[in-house]
Amino acid sequence: MTTMDGSHRPLRPVTLRYWAGARDAAGVSEETFDAGPSVGDILDAAVGAHPALRPVVAVCSVLVDGRAVGRDVVVGDDQVVELLPPFAGG
Repeated sequence: MTTMDGSHRPLRPVTLRYWAGARDAAGVSEETFDAGPSVGDILDAAVGAHPALRPVVAVCSVLVDGRAVGRDVVVGDDQVVELLPPFAGG
C-alpha cells in the first residue's frame, strides 16, 4: 500500500476481536483483516467493512495484547487487537 506521502506500508493479516456493542455492530466476534501496521489502519479497515462500527469505534478502548493503546501504535506480528466498548456494571 502506498500512503499519501509516498511511503509504503505493507498490508498483512491482523486479528481483531470485538466485544459487547462492537461485536453487535460488526456482526462477528472476531475476524482477520489485511491492514496496515497501525491500530488506526486496522480500525479504518474494520469500519470500511462494517460501517455500523463507526460510532462504536469513536468511544471504544483499543487493546493490543491486553494493554490499552492509541491509534498510532504499530501492531506486531501475532499480536491481537481488541475493540472494547465502554460498559457499566455493578
